[in-house]
Amino acid sequence: MIPIFESILPIFLIVLLGVALKRVPFIDQSVWPGLETLGYYLFFPALLFLTLASADFSGIELGTVALVSLIAVAVMTVLLVALHPLARARGMSDSSYTSFFQTSSRWNAFIALAIAERLTGPSGLALVALVMAVIIIPLNFINVVMMVWYGTGARSMATLVKRIAGNPLILGAMAGILVNALSSGIYPPLEQAVDLIARSSLGLGLLMVGAGLKLEDALRPRAAVLAPTVLKLLVFPAIMIGLALGFGLSGEPLLILALCASVPTAMNGYLLARQMGGDAPLYAAVTTVQTVASFLTIPAVMWAAGVLAGGQLAGG
Repeated sequence: MIPIFESILPIFLIVLLGVALKRVPFIDQSVWPGLETLGYYLFFPALLFLTLASADFSGIELGTVALVSLIAVAVMTVLLVALHPLARARGMSDSSYTSFFQTSSRWNAFIALAIAERLTGPSGLALVALVMAVIIIPLNFINVVMMVWYGTGARSMATLVKRIAGNPLILGAMAGILVNALSSGIYPPLEQAVDLIARSSLGLGLLMVGAGLKLEDALRPRAAVLAPTVLKLLVFPAIMIGLALGFGLSGEPLLILALCASVPTAMNGYLLARQMGGDAPLYAAVTTVQTVASFLTIPAVMWAAGVLAGGQLAGG
């Protein structure tokens, strides 16, 4: 378990640096919303595009990994929708439920990519890219639908189509998949330009995760915060691992699927919550608690998956 913990530690050190930088007086606080918007509309879509466009999926059990990922998302979606009446009965507004749904289903690919690169290198990155290719588009589609339906913004088919068609994460992922499928490659100068942008996205993304955290929320978590934390960090990994084992996966594919399921929620959902009438403060609180808790839960999930995967990364 120690090797897993040490592989994850640098990722969280950058997150902690983001926490510190947000609080130093010589940095203008107005810079953070701009960086957040740039990350959402440019840096992360560029990373998605380049990773998926250049990923080598040969030798990977594409069909099984893709199927397990999609079924896991479907099972989690059904579970979260089934919990809506209970959440409402306990006094949760529909606006807050959208943040409950988002933080329980979204995953932080910044953290997953960074950990996979340290743990398994290019092969792990390709697997994370495959999971990204398979579930980022349906996950964003599902969450936009939930925001339109339960949020306080305008509810109409036109709004839904507009939000989905203009979602930069969906567009970046779809463009990367298309380029990869065409096998025509990217015009080298253009690829180098995108690469320069994409390279900065992981470090900047982790800093933005830290800058967006509100540590006081981690000290006084409430039920509306703890429930999606348990669902995202423990229930979703259990679903993913159970399905992977059921479909006969083992070794590195099982480990990477466990990693993708066990990372905390994505910060970009906070911007979506603000833009579409969700409960942004609740989203920020859940993200904080999940990120802090995942420092312990990710190594635990990866260790358990390693044991089930045949001992890979389980020792130490």
